[in-house]
Amino acid sequence: MTRYGPQYGPDLTFLGVDRCDLEDPASFAGADVVIVGAPFDGGTSHRPGARFGPQAIRQTCYLAHDGSRPHLALRVDALQDIRVLDAGDVEMYSGDVERSIAALEEAVHTVSAAGVVPLVLGGDHTIALPDATGVARHHGFGRVSMLHFDAHADTGDIEFGSLYGHGQPMRRLIESGALRGDRFLQIGLRGYWPEPTTLSWMAEQRMRSYEMTEIGARGLEACLTESFEIAMDDCDGVFLSVDVDVCDPGHAPGTGTPEPGGLSARQLLDSVRRICLELPVVGMDIVEVSPPYDHAEITAFLANRVALEALSGMAARKVGIRHDPAGPLLEGR
Repeated sequence: MTRYGPQYGPDLTFLGVDRCDLEDPASFAGADVVIVGAPFDGGTSHRPGARFGPQAIRQTCYLAHDGSRPHLALRVDALQDIRVLDAGDVEMYSGDVERSIAALEEAVHTVSAAGVVPLVLGGDHTIALPDATGVARHHGFGRVSMLHFDAHADTGDIEFGSLYGHGQPMRRLIESGALRGDRFLQIGLRGYWPEPTTLSWMAEQRMRSYEMTEIGARGLEACLTESFEIAMDDCDGVFLSVDVDVCDPGHAPGTGTPEPGGLSARQLLDSVRRICLELPVVGMDIVEVSPPYDHAEITAFLANRVALEALSGMAARKVGIRHDPAGPLLEGR
């Protein structure tokens, strides 16, 4: 049974936006984005704590929780120019991964089927499986591409005796047919995993991984532009999945599997804004914020701003602003 409301911490909505109830379709009719909390960390392989991520992302801001955030560069207010609602948390018991992800998939599908973009606040990256599957159930299996920001590929097979965990959702998505391997773009990979067998499987699926070495050599903007072309070839929309460990641990220390040498916070925010401004994003999640390992709320602040940059990009796209990579983002308004 799925319950909507707070699971951990106070009963807050994202920066004070209005609530909705996914059991009452009229409460989110006409919405552009519905925020869903996924407080699950039962799939972590190292440091837990991401179950507390949704509340941290919702509340970590030095400004009033007044449902308004004017964007300095875009001249839009993401929480006013589009209708953003918060459905609260899906009940996700970390001791039962299959029941938890089934409940989340139904919640995401309910939002997507209503013609609304689900923005899921995690939670560990296990949740990408039900998130993207719920969206694909509405838009069609194989019709949604994936832009995946992460230090890790998350394409493992069986880990700790389980098919489900935060190191495996991308493999499960491709195996199920929900997403196509040849429209699966990964940005920011680095480190010392996966092993050659998994890399071979990824190559067989024709996945495209932009490792940090390539990003350093070619530049992030060039890699993004190329990835956009692939993502929109024979697909109708994009699912954006952001693991905060794509950033260097100096910019996002509060995460379960930190890997040095990643993107800067500025690079991630600019990338997310550009994606949501230029591409038809049909679903999104932000994962792996682990408040117990955070310092001075650095990671929670970043994740909150990732959500705001995404919403601001969507708002700008709706009002007709177009991105000029060579100059200011002010055409159209």
